Amino acid sequence: MTKRAPRVSETPATQLLKSRNVAFTECPYEYVEHGGAMHSAEVLGLDPFTVVKTLVMQDQDAKPLLVLMHGNRKVSTKNLARQIGAKSVEPCAPEVANRHSGYLVGGTSPFGTRRVLPVYVEETILALPRIAINGGRRGFLVQLDPRDCVRLLAAKTVNCALAE
Repeated sequence: MTKRAPRVSETPATQLLKSRNVAFTECPYEYVEHGGAMHSAEVLGLDPFTVVKTLVMQDQDAKPLLVLMHGNRKVSTKNLARQIGAKSVEPCAPEVANRHSGYLVGGTSPFGTRRVLPVYVEETILALPRIAINGGRRGFLVQLDPRDCVRLLAAKTVNCALAE
């Protein structure tokens, strides 16, 4: 008898994916505070390069934006700002990020956010056959085709990855 993975209740992210007929696989795991993408990759047996972080950032005018980045890379905020035509970009404080996205930090999905935010995706993510990205809850990733991020989120590509 095969053991089934625990079923995760629906989130705004999974509702959106289902409504748009996007094929995805649920990947629940044990959430660890400050574990991040490296922890989820380890417990799920995934390459951290294919686990994509959803980062809530803001420009110099405090306008929010999302950045999708490889789990084992950091964002060069200087390069990002230059590419999107901003003077500066910085990560949002956790409580501000929660307000903008409607999700708790550690469970932020780019899908089904409280309001539509501009989304920027590291270009090399789109070359991957599948990615694992947050499904809208801490301890819950969904695997899907990265091109669905561009299609559903109108994500623009950027080149701003730095090695961790």
